[in-house]
Amino acid sequence: MHQEPSVTPDNEPRVEKQRSETNWLREILETLIPAVLLALVINLFLAQATRVFGQSMEPNLHTNQRIVVEKLTYRLHSPERGDVVVLKLPQEPGELLIKRVIALPGETVSIHDGKVWINDVPLDEPYLNQTTFGEMAARTVPDGNVFVLGDNRGFSNDSRSFGMVPLENLVGRAWLSYWPPDDIGFVH
Repeated sequence: MHQEPSVTPDNEPRVEKQRSETNWLREILETLIPAVLLALVINLFLAQATRVFGQSMEPNLHTNQRIVVEKLTYRLHSPERGDVVVLKLPQEPGELLIKRVIALPGETVSIHDGKVWINDVPLDEPYLNQTTFGEMAARTVPDGNVFVLGDNRGFSNDSRSFGMVPLENLVGRAWLSYWPPDDIGFVH
């Protein structure tokens, strides 16, 4: 005859406490592990938060403004002219820059007469508050690349200095500004 062990009043609180601690630990693990995995998947494949450094995108983006970079779009289709993108430089892969796509693969881009020209047609750039000073001889954007410029053309390290940007160096599209509160909204 098998007899169940009896629980005496003396050890009953201890057993209940152990159960309570085990349940609490299990609940934390069941919450934390999926949260960490979800954060990793989102950061690696869907979106990431980043901070703007420098004045190269003023007046549209400012130093210390926080934005969400959406990473999925460029896995589905190529960037479009005017997209604000976050990119890695081939020469400095640890450094991220934020710029605007100006010219697409196969297009010829030049700068003269205070404007950017695409295939000998002046580019309409309503997001600028200044003319584009300087001259740049015509360059054709190779397949698999884009030509990018900062909106603050006088203070921007961009394709004029580091050349065309391979599509695989685009981290994603700047999508949403979330800080400071006055700047909350979609990035244009």
